[in-house]
Amino acid sequence: MDIENLTIVEARRALDAGEYTAVELARAYLARIEEKNSELNVYLEVFDDVEERAGAADEKIAKGEAGALTGIPLAVKDNILIKGRAVSAASRILENYTAVYDAYVIEKLKEQGAVFLGRTNMDEFAMGSSTENSAFGATKNPHDTSRVPGGSSGGSAVAVAAGLALGALGSDTGGSIRQPAAFCGVVGMKPTYGHVSRRGLIAMGSSLDQIGPMARTIEDAQILYDAIRGHDPKDSTSINLKGNPKSKILNSKLKIGVPRPFLSGGIDDDVLETFERGLTALKEAGYEIVDIEMANLSHALAAYYIIMPAEASTNLSRFDGIRYGLSCEGEDVREVNEATRGEGFGVEVRRRILLGTFVLSAGYFDAYYRRALAVRERIVQDFVSAFKKVDAIALPTTPTPAFKAGEKSDPLAMYAADTFTVPVNLAGVPALSVPFGIVQRDGVQLPLGFQLVADMWAEETLFTIAKIIEGA
Repeated sequence: MDIENLTIVEARRALDAGEYTAVELARAYLARIEEKNSELNVYLEVFDDVEERAGAADEKIAKGEAGALTGIPLAVKDNILIKGRAVSAASRILENYTAVYDAYVIEKLKEQGAVFLGRTNMDEFAMGSSTENSAFGATKNPHDTSRVPGGSSGGSAVAVAAGLALGALGSDTGGSIRQPAAFCGVVGMKPTYGHVSRRGLIAMGSSLDQIGPMARTIEDAQILYDAIRGHDPKDSTSINLKGNPKSKILNSKLKIGVPRPFLSGGIDDDVLETFERGLTALKEAGYEIVDIEMANLSHALAAYYIIMPAEASTNLSRFDGIRYGLSCEGEDVREVNEATRGEGFGVEVRRRILLGTFVLSAGYFDAYYRRALAVRERIVQDFVSAFKKVDAIALPTTPTPAFKAGEKSDPLAMYAADTFTVPVNLAGVPALSVPFGIVQRDGVQLPLGFQLVADMWAEETLFTIAKIIEGA
C-alpha cells in the first residue's frame, strides 16, 4: 500500500476488490500522520473514531452499498463544522468550541461513508496566504520545510501532498484552495459560487467564500466535487440548478483565452516560462489559444482587499465573548468584548477587522467600499465578455513558487501572492489549479500550478482541459 502516491480511484478499486479493508487503509494513514505530523504541523486534531468509521465503511462495502468515497480517508479544514467535534478556525477565540451541527458538505460525505481523519491547520479565520497566521503554529511545506505551504488551506494541501490523507476539503475566499495547491503540487478547485453550500463553513467573506476539494489528481478532485455539490435549501446562497445551462460540447477542441497584459509584472521569469509551456501543451492538443483583453483585472487585488475585510469585520463581530467561544472577564459588556477580542484574535485578524471597519465607516463608505463594489461589477463584466469569446481562461496560479517562512512580513507583499486568484472570487466563477512544472530555489525543486477559469456552472470544462495539462 503506497499511500504516498495512492489516489482515491486506486483505493476505491482496491477496497472493492478486497485487497485491503477500510480499517487497514485508515490505520496506514494514522501511522503516516504519527510519523510526519510533528514535523509538518498539518493536523490540529486527529479524530479518535477513525477506525470505528472505517469499520462501518467495511460493512457497507461488504453489503455492496459502497459509494465513490466509502472508506476513503479525508482531511477537513478547521473552519468546516463536524457535529460533536472541536472547530476553531485556527483561532484562540474558538479554541474550545464544539460544533453543534454538521456542515452540508459533511452531511454529504457522511452519507457516502467517507472516513474523516481529523481537522487541518489554516490561517486564522482563513486570513492569510501562508498558514503562518494560525494560533497553533505554522504548517510547513513538505517539499522544503523552510518554506510555507500557502494558505489559508495550507494544512489540507499538505495533508494530500505528504500522503497524510487521500483527499481534503478547503475553503477559497481569494485563492485559499488554489494557491496552497500550487505551492504543494496538488489539485485544488474553487467551484462556482453557490454550487457548494456554505452552511457550516465559518464565514470570512460571505460573498466570496466557497468550499472546494483538494486531491492528488483531477479525477480524484472531480469525485470529491461531485460528492459535495448540490442545492441546499438551508443556504440562501445555494443555487438550485436544473441541468447544466453553461455546459460546453466537450468532444470538440475549445478556445482558451490568455489576458496577457495582466501577466506583465510581478511574476517570476521561470514561472511565466513554465506557464507558456502549459499553453504550448494545450495548443499541441488541438486547443486554440487566443489573447484577450480584461482591463479591470489589474484592479482586482485592491478591490478585494476592501470588500473582503469589510465582510470579515461584519462576520467576526459575532465573536464578542458573550455567546460562544472564549470569554474574558470585564466590568461590563464592552470590557468583556475588548478583553476577549484582544486576547482571542491574532495580529492579521485584528488588522483586517480594523481595515474593514474603516472602509465601512460613514466618512469613507463611498470613497472606498462603494467604489470597490463598482470595480467588482466591472470585473464581473470582464469575465462575462471574455466567455462570449472563449471557453476558458488560463492564468498562472501564483506569481512565484512557495516562499520562505517569514519572508513576506510586509502585509502588502503577502497580499500580492493572491494576484492571479482573487479575480475569480470577485466574479463568482469556477477555477482549478493543476500541478504543472518545477522550478528551483536554493537547490530545491518546487512545484507550480497552472490555473484554469471557466464560466459559471461550467466546471466540467475545467476538468476536461485540466486533464490535458495533467497529462503533459
